[in-house]
Amino acid sequence: MFLFSLVCSGEIFELKAELNSDKKEKKKEAVKKVIASMTVGKDVSALFPDVVNCMQTDNLELKKLVYLYLMNYAKSQPDMAIMAVNTFVKDCEDPNPLIRALAVRTMGCIRVDKITEYLCEPLRKCLKDEDPYVRKTAAVCVAKLHDINAQLVEDQGFLDTLKDLISDSNPMVVANAVAALSEIAESHPNSNLLDLNPQTINKLLTALNECTEWGQIFILDCLANYTPRDDRESQSICERVTPRLSHANSAVVLSAVKVLMKFMEMLPKDLDYYGTLLKKLAPPLVTLLSAEPELQYVALRNINLIVQRRPEIMKHEMKVFFVKYNDPIYVKLEKLDIMIRLASQANIAQVLAELKEYATEVDVDFVRKAVRAIGRCAIKVEQSAERCVSTLLDLIQTKVNYVVQEAIVVIKDIFRKYPNKYESVIATLCENLDSLDEPEARAAMIWIVGEYAERIDNADELLESFLEGFHDESTQVQLQLLTAIVKLFLKKPTETQELVQQVLSLATQDSDNPDLRDRGYIYWRLLSTDPVAAKEVVLAEKPLISEETDLIEPTLLEELICHIGTLASVYHKPPSAFVEGSRGVQHKRLPCSAGSGESVDSPETSSTAGVSDAPPAVIPSQGDLLGDLLNLDLTPTTTGPPPPAVSTGMQLGAMDLLGGGLDSLLGGDLGGNPAIGAGFGAAPAAMPASFGAPGSGGLDDLFDLGSGVGMPMGAYSPPKSVWLQAMKAKGLEISGTFARRAGVIQMEMTLTNKAMSVMTDFAIQFNRNSFGLSPAGPLQVLTPLSPNQSIEVALPLNTSGPVMKMDPLNNLQVAVKNNIDVFYFSCQYPISMLFVEDGKMERQIFLATWKDIPNENESQFQIKDCHLSSDAVSNKLQGSNIFTIAKRTVDGQDMLYLSVKLTNGIWVLAELRIQAGNPNYTFLFPLPISSRYLLESFSKIPLIFFFL
Repeated sequence: MFLFSLVCSGEIFELKAELNSDKKEKKKEAVKKVIASMTVGKDVSALFPDVVNCMQTDNLELKKLVYLYLMNYAKSQPDMAIMAVNTFVKDCEDPNPLIRALAVRTMGCIRVDKITEYLCEPLRKCLKDEDPYVRKTAAVCVAKLHDINAQLVEDQGFLDTLKDLISDSNPMVVANAVAALSEIAESHPNSNLLDLNPQTINKLLTALNECTEWGQIFILDCLANYTPRDDRESQSICERVTPRLSHANSAVVLSAVKVLMKFMEMLPKDLDYYGTLLKKLAPPLVTLLSAEPELQYVALRNINLIVQRRPEIMKHEMKVFFVKYNDPIYVKLEKLDIMIRLASQANIAQVLAELKEYATEVDVDFVRKAVRAIGRCAIKVEQSAERCVSTLLDLIQTKVNYVVQEAIVVIKDIFRKYPNKYESVIATLCENLDSLDEPEARAAMIWIVGEYAERIDNADELLESFLEGFHDESTQVQLQLLTAIVKLFLKKPTETQELVQQVLSLATQDSDNPDLRDRGYIYWRLLSTDPVAAKEVVLAEKPLISEETDLIEPTLLEELICHIGTLASVYHKPPSAFVEGSRGVQHKRLPCSAGSGESVDSPETSSTAGVSDAPPAVIPSQGDLLGDLLNLDLTPTTTGPPPPAVSTGMQLGAMDLLGGGLDSLLGGDLGGNPAIGAGFGAAPAAMPASFGAPGSGGLDDLFDLGSGVGMPMGAYSPPKSVWLQAMKAKGLEISGTFARRAGVIQMEMTLTNKAMSVMTDFAIQFNRNSFGLSPAGPLQVLTPLSPNQSIEVALPLNTSGPVMKMDPLNNLQVAVKNNIDVFYFSCQYPISMLFVEDGKMERQIFLATWKDIPNENESQFQIKDCHLSSDAVSNKLQGSNIFTIAKRTVDGQDMLYLSVKLTNGIWVLAELRIQAGNPNYTFLFPLPISSRYLLESFSKIPLIFFFL
């Protein structure tokens, strides 16, 4: 080490002597040696003063070398770097434009705060230099200086100068100005530096034809951030950008494609130019696939995005995506993916022939993907399904292990897509059961056996063979096996009692996997409490699987289309997912399609989307407290099992469902099957009145018809009822009601501790419901709840939660957590809680709306035994935000015309007829009787919704 340092010291001494030589050539050779040493990692910072002295030269080559040295060592020697400032300033006024540009470029690359203040004046001069080469270099320097000291750049007015350079006569200056402004704008997304307008766009398009390829990329990327005013401007820009598609540089081509893909959104599809543009986009993309593999991969990743957005662009180019024998695996897999996306009835025969060929290749990963692709074709193109199944069976006959396993996985998906159509192949699949060793294939085969157990004579033996090594299986297989055996038990109960006992015991008692244990408990309790419900749940008809399960989410796809030609389009992730810091996080969107326009949802749209149009497939049955509440973040502190499901046809019992052990599981009537014993445990207790009180929340309550005595002014609030009995909640009793006070819905509860231990850590959460009711804050139980103590709690609610149609519509499913466990119950809130204070409709609007409804569309309902005058009724209803718009008397009969507005924007119109001396009132509603399904479940509330 000592000898090495001596050698280095000697070498530096020699270089020092040469650097101070009077001979220019010797000095230049010495600087070259210094740069060479610096390049290989040697520390030559000791020569800093000597190298700086060499700046005073007219030799351009020597000056470049010295500047290179300065850029490398200025940060570690900032005090010494200031010595070079005078030379920089002097060089910025040199007659040679190359030296002026070199000086300003180097000053921008020296990232030392002390030097930046000296850079401003030379930079200002260079930005207005007569030579375009100096101006374009200075433009880039502004972006570098902004990165070092943004405030200084703004104070010195350099940003305005950059904007002026966009109008420069030289295209390269324009390109660099755009590049610099784009760079600065990325780090300051809200600065609006690039204020693009039609005049600026025209200048950029003019410069586009004359600047270098990288300048074209900068300009095209800038154009992609512009939103045209209309389709004519969009077409004009597309016409001027289209020639870039034939450029030799692939980056220019992709940038042009990005601009065209974005502006095509604004072109009407019936426009002739739209079809022409689609045809012009395909050839340049195909040309990119003849480049080297790395470029091919980038092109394919971008094409993958393009065909997801506009498959018609490449629909006639299927053959270019056929795999070549010498393609790298990453290219092969990407081509395969695009082939599936482009598959259609027109080309499916060609695609299947290719895929069958690929399935005989030697590359295992590629073969697996090819087999899966055949399955995806069957799901996507229904007409090809039979041919695809036949192809898969041929591949299974090859007995190649990994081919067989992949084929079974995809056949399972085909069964899901086309039920009761191709089940004849199950026997062939069962023959290969012993060869399955991969979790996904084993799980798929188990699913097939469980789903079609009634068609497989030895289904119990097949599943029992999997059960032997239950604990050695992966979680995926264990879960599937548990479900399959429960299905088998529900279909063949007499033959599989021991098998279901065994699997439930393994899942709940011998497993430490929470997912498996929870599913086991749910099945156990379903079977022990309500076998009919168990059959409905476990053997329910399954929704058909989607044709394209791997499509990118539309919003993300739009953003990625705006990033074509960048890393985001290769990763298929937005820049914010992999770019650290503030840069690159600005989300981009495609402009609105021609004729679509952004519109605010009308009341009809918002109301129906909120309540009545929820897809039936995702709506749990009435009282299905395990539907969404199991997903609540309430984290019970005990490890006990969750409470039993409450289905439409069952009652909630107060028994220990697991107390009787597995023997009780096999003793009841299962869906009317006499082969199973006489009872699934003890009969459950009757349901509490609060669970199904049919009269709560109706208009009868608003009129206080039960007593015949008028209630005081103000919104009606029903008396408290017991929602959760102590015997079902380990000692916690909850009674409550709902009230509307000062425009705020409140859930008023009394919590009573009937247990022997203190209760703390209360929390509450609601399931999705018809009107989006959710807690506006946490449940405020500030002190521990001691034994035999009660506490009053008022929980404010809002209506901004998730919406899902319930039955009845005013049903609310609640989960309450404390330090003991999580408890579930359901209650019904009065409809009047949803009536808002601004529900009084203008008379003219009311009259016009009422007249527009045909007489045959009216429905009538009776309210009996009401002994109030029309004025008293009007006052009483107004206290609950039911407003009287008009009143008239005809033949001694008072007619009140009423309007109500609900929290979700739904309006209700009604006519109330009151005959003096007649205790029965008539409600008339302007909608057909067929609309009653909207509120039949509102506990006999005779209201029909009219959507304004």
